[in-house]
Amino acid sequence: MQKPVMVTRATLPPFEEYTEMLKPIWESAWLTNMGQFHEELKEKLKERMKVKGLELFVNGHMALELAIQAFGLKGEVITTPFTFASTAHAIVRNGLEPVFCDIRPDDYTLDETKIEERITDRTCAILPVHVYGNICQVEKIQEIADRHGLKVIYDAAHAFGEEKDGIGVGNFGDASMFSFHATKVFNTIEGGAVAFRETWLEDRLYKLKNFGIMGEESVEYVGGNGKMNEFQAAMGLCNLRHLDENISKRERIVKRYRERLGGKEGIRLGTVDPAVSYNYAYMPVVLDGFRMERDQLYAFLKEHGIHPRKYFYPCVNAYECYQDRYDPDETPVARDISKGVMTLPLYPDLPLETVDYICDLILGTAGQAASVEENTLER
Repeated sequence: MQKPVMVTRATLPPFEEYTEMLKPIWESAWLTNMGQFHEELKEKLKERMKVKGLELFVNGHMALELAIQAFGLKGEVITTPFTFASTAHAIVRNGLEPVFCDIRPDDYTLDETKIEERITDRTCAILPVHVYGNICQVEKIQEIADRHGLKVIYDAAHAFGEEKDGIGVGNFGDASMFSFHATKVFNTIEGGAVAFRETWLEDRLYKLKNFGIMGEESVEYVGGNGKMNEFQAAMGLCNLRHLDENISKRERIVKRYRERLGGKEGIRLGTVDPAVSYNYAYMPVVLDGFRMERDQLYAFLKEHGIHPRKYFYPCVNAYECYQDRYDPDETPVARDISKGVMTLPLYPDLPLETVDYICDLILGTAGQAASVEENTLER
């Protein structure tokens, strides 16, 4: 029986390399609370990401939730409905109100031309999302924020390691959250980080991720447990050594997809910004006038052992938990993109032959592809 081709697969270092990292953890019995590997990973990531300040967290969601808390915000936060659930949930769990703004049709990031019409006297911040590694219109968003006295906190879960015009993406806005989940370009099994420029945030974030504890007998903040443990940090240090090689492999796969699917009727691949150094985290396609509806093609691919993902569908403002509070029709671009989008399988060791087979299925040449299916699908 053929092994299914999933939309992604966790990138792991050589087994022996990771297990060798575990020996000093066993010897010290220091498993968490900002140990040796935690501090080493933190410094290496600051250098890699070209950021001044960085705090590590147990996962990306806790990183975002505590980053928002660190600013002591009250009122409304303008954000995008075309994102993962975590983005809006982090706002709501801080007692704030998400205000959904539509997205750009070319790169799916927050439409900066529609932000100001969403600003009220209760607006305290903008929370844009770098989608699929597409970096937001950071300069224009910052101009709007400065004009209205708003904070800018980026959800940069998809943009680890990227730069725009040579500037690390974590330098934009007041803070940026990164996810190191198992499925990301860089993973620490679970994990995340917040990058920032203001030095006061280092102390605040450190204390918020450790229950708000200030000292042995002092707890000043209502914090949480957001600490990254040593096993996560060790995985991160191992994966960091192989990051460039893995991104290069991803780039090769994305280029093959774009060569095969680019310019085909009914398939939109999105724009590429020459100013951005991409991490090639995702391979989204949007079906618009294609010979199949998105859900039909999704089911067809699954029948042939290919498991893409409807990412992001539905839009956050269509979630059941926000029912009767928001209307997805108020963000029509995001609504329509969500109904047509699908991310295709992408991970460093995905064979190009399998990419070709997937493209053959999509383009309707499955008859030719079927004869080579036995050899191309992973076993």
